Amino acid sequence: MSMRTTLWLLAAIFSVVTACPAGAENRVLAEVQFVTHNGAEKTAGVWVDGQYVGYVKELNGDRKLLILPGKHEILVRQPWYKDYVEQAILEPGEVHVVKLSLLRDTRVPPKDATAELRISASPVRAAVFVDEQFAGHVDEFEGMGKGMLLTPGQHRVRIALPGYLPFETTVELRPWQKLKIQTELLKGSITEAGSLVSAN
Repeated sequence: MSMRTTLWLLAAIFSVVTACPAGAENRVLAEVQFVTHNGAEKTAGVWVDGQYVGYVKELNGDRKLLILPGKHEILVRQPWYKDYVEQAILEPGEVHVVKLSLLRDTRVPPKDATAELRISASPVRAAVFVDEQFAGHVDEFEGMGKGMLLTPGQHRVRIALPGYLPFETTVELRPWQKLKIQTELLKGSITEAGSLVSAN
């Protein structure tokens, strides 16, 4: 057997051996997919067992949502909509489909919400929390006419994304004031990032 043939066979065996664990892992984990009907559902935030994992539209392809089998709480949240909550029991290798149907919340923004906060941050898919409540994603609050309206006073702002260190700050807003926050999240491990604000 020639040296070239030997090397080719070794390479082929190596590729099969290294491919097996990934394939086995996919057979062990369950995948969660989302069916949406409108833009509000596509940009809604997703929590699994209280941990923020991203927003609906991005949880596919390379970023598809793979979860260990067992019982899990899947929560989907969008400002001014009622929360979607599902208790799911996931089997190994299962593709679990969540058919989203977010209903409008009858509450309206307070009339004294006259201060405007705009956010410019990277990555733009990072989640924005104001006073521990999910407010949306960075790209919803960046650019002209995209600011969020808040009541005057002090507010805690947190920008977070799995795999990045969260950014936190406190702002003091005056009536009719326009304020912009600019930041870039730094890469970090899940352990360093910590919990990304409970959905409760």
